[in-house]
Amino acid sequence: MTKINIMALRHSAFYSPLLISISGGFLKEEGLEPHYEVQTPARTVVDTIRMGETHVAQSAVATSFAALEADEEVDIVHFAQINERDGFFIAGREKNNQFQWTDLVGSEVLVDHFFQPLAMFKYACHKQGVNFADIKVIDAGDVAAIDKAFRSDQGQFVHQQGPAPQQIEQDGAGYVVASVGEAIGPVAFSSLCAHRDWLKTDMARAFMRAYRKARQFTIETPSSELAKLLGDFLPDITSDVLIKTLETYKQLGCWTPQVEISKPAYETLLDVFLHSGDIQQRHPYQAAIVSPP
Repeated sequence: MTKINIMALRHSAFYSPLLISISGGFLKEEGLEPHYEVQTPARTVVDTIRMGETHVAQSAVATSFAALEADEEVDIVHFAQINERDGFFIAGREKNNQFQWTDLVGSEVLVDHFFQPLAMFKYACHKQGVNFADIKVIDAGDVAAIDKAFRSDQGQFVHQQGPAPQQIEQDGAGYVVASVGEAIGPVAFSSLCAHRDWLKTDMARAFMRAYRKARQFTIETPSSELAKLLGDFLPDITSDVLIKTLETYKQLGCWTPQVEISKPAYETLLDVFLHSGDIQQRHPYQAAIVSPP
């Protein structure tokens, strides 16, 4: 077995195709022994890839925008999609089957302020006819702090990635009322990235064979069976909630059969970040995206 080091920018059921490549044994079938870790401030995706300590990482195409805005050449490129939809939801304190995004106007909303979720939330509001400035936005901190704040009665709505809002609903602390992914549509959200040099290796080709199989398996396998394979990765999420979250992501179309990052999805990503003001120009697709090995 050859050890392959995999790092995640964030850890969630949202990234199930990658997690299944590990827990489903697909990487081992290709002779790869996976070591998986989540980014920390001391060990980041970018730094560890450049040091040769991480081979492949779960990230997002948008992580390349800062370098592109500075006219720098990008050495860490994105070669396959994980999700082609935003995976965040809006939960409120009251069950509301007639929820409209305009209900957020004047309300206190705990919003995830990580760069991409925040940009997506702003764009979803824009597409739904809501001025972001008209919302009483609260920055409670990281994902754990956001969840704790809402459960402690702060805010009327909360913006979270699954399975957190589904767990909130299961616990009777709130109700999922909207999907950011549904509001925006297909977009280059999360991806796999690596150094250009690594993508030329036999290990990269073996990884990609495993990932293709794992992705198709994730799409075709009942959510109840996927939940069993993911249980060790997500021990704090109850089985029922995990199954519900997986099914929701499938229905949203997050995990399409196509592994390539599509050009239309990338164009929507540019729209999102131009709207948020995080970029000032439409960067070429090939500047940070390559074909899978």
